[in-house]
Amino acid sequence: MNVGFVGLGAMGRGMAANLVRAGHAVQVWNRSPGPVAELVAQGASEAAGLEAVFANDVVISILSDDAAFESVLLDPRLLEGAAATVHVNMATISVDLADRAAALHAEHGLGYLAAPVMGRSDVAAAGKLNIVAAGDSGLLDHVEPLFAAMGQRTWRMGDRPHQANVVKIAGNFLIACAIESVAEACALAEARGINSTDLVDLLTSTIFPGVIYTGYGSMVAERRYEPAGFRVVLGLKDVSLALSAGAEANVPLPFGSVLRDSFVDAIAHGDADLDWAAVAEVIRRRAGLAEAGS
Repeated sequence: MNVGFVGLGAMGRGMAANLVRAGHAVQVWNRSPGPVAELVAQGASEAAGLEAVFANDVVISILSDDAAFESVLLDPRLLEGAAATVHVNMATISVDLADRAAALHAEHGLGYLAAPVMGRSDVAAAGKLNIVAAGDSGLLDHVEPLFAAMGQRTWRMGDRPHQANVVKIAGNFLIACAIESVAEACALAEARGINSTDLVDLLTSTIFPGVIYTGYGSMVAERRYEPAGFRVVLGLKDVSLALSAGAEANVPLPFGSVLRDSFVDAIAHGDADLDWAAVAEVIRRRAGLAEAGS
């Protein structure tokens, strides 16, 4: 399949590389040239511009946030001249923007699917992502071979693209809740002289098994926040998306306000580019516990 791929960040690089390895003709575009050269060395081709990207049968994009997606790809002139059958947006964006994107694509006769992913960059590189997809079922069938190259399973969540975004936002909200709760439990243990690594080992071996509590629990206990798999600033973005989605549907998310304040606090203390597990240091500061490394 001829694929135009936009966005070669930590996630996109591995995803595009897996499409190349699966035998698809992948044309890549990125705002910075370094990742493009990396993918070209692996067998992709460089797009001369976004117009060239949208001349492919399928366009896949994964950009960092609403602002990036809207500024780069929601240009009516770009969509008007597109020859592509469908644009698959694999980024986590707001429900409102997902609706506007779907409407604008439809206006120009271009299919639009939402397919945000679950998994960090190492999972993307291994082709083991879980892909949350929504939109026209025929278009989903058309791009399923691409999903199969990038992920281990595709979860179809409805025929309206924004439904996939709601599911992804809800999932990230739950992860943020888990990180906050582990951080609070570890702070409580540390304040009473208990080794938080021992606490996490006990909890994840008994009542809270699974990759989220095990992975993030060990990061919190060990105060290990680099390299960042998902940065604090992106955590704030996704918590804010959850709060906005809740407000639009009159669904209160009271714990969301707690999470938002924790992420803002972390950013204010210079931790924006650490892994989002670093919100644990906010809890430790509030509890008067020692700073990491002190």
